Amino acid sequence: MDRMKATMKELYEGERPYERCLACGAGALSDKELLAVLLRTGTVGETACELAGRILSLPGYQGLTGFGRIPLERLLKLKGVGKVKAVQLKCAAELASRMAKATAGERLCFGTPATVADYFMEELRYEEQEQLIVLFLDARSRLLKEKLMFKGTVNASLASPREIFLEALEVHAVHVVLVHNHPSGDPAPSDDDIRITERICYGGDLLGIRLLDHVIIGDGCYCSFKEKKILPEMSGDKSVCMAKG
Repeated sequence: MDRMKATMKELYEGERPYERCLACGAGALSDKELLAVLLRTGTVGETACELAGRILSLPGYQGLTGFGRIPLERLLKLKGVGKVKAVQLKCAAELASRMAKATAGERLCFGTPATVADYFMEELRYEEQEQLIVLFLDARSRLLKEKLMFKGTVNASLASPREIFLEALEVHAVHVVLVHNHPSGDPAPSDDDIRITERICYGGDLLGIRLLDHVIIGDGCYCSFKEKKILPEMSGDKSVCMAKG
């Protein structure tokens, strides 16, 4: 009987994600087990692993790709997930996203619209507010820095070339790329989008920092000013730079 109890205890401990991680490494853990480690505890009648499985199976947010999109408000409604756990989960998802982007950004060339769109698609396609992000690139179109410049209604009056190019000069950028999303899912450029592009083009023209593209992210699709041949050209002359808008 004692031997049976010992065996059951060993089996139980062997299935616990903490112990499995120590024994076999984090790579041996399933998605559910990794999430259970972050949760630490379950709730009454439910283990941390079971709670993790319930989170990863939420309708509309299934799996790891869905997990990163679960709103904080939705997490707070789940039994067994309080404010602390909800914040921890959102921060873990954001950290994982940033790590993945940082790793990808180190080896990507952002000179092609498809690369830019792929890099931002999953991050921006589900956003309910417009965001304007600027990529600051070196001479080989490698990423030096990305920065969220505006969030909300992105219009020409808010898109200050001064802020963008101060940032560009600080990181010694040679090129910039504008990226923003349309919550409607339709990436077709608006009049404001065109005006923003004209203003940034002219500012870069004066400083010798080229605007490579303006990529608008929709729902699983994108629009590139470069591909559509509506990107103003650097000229040193404002009238020429504005002509293609």
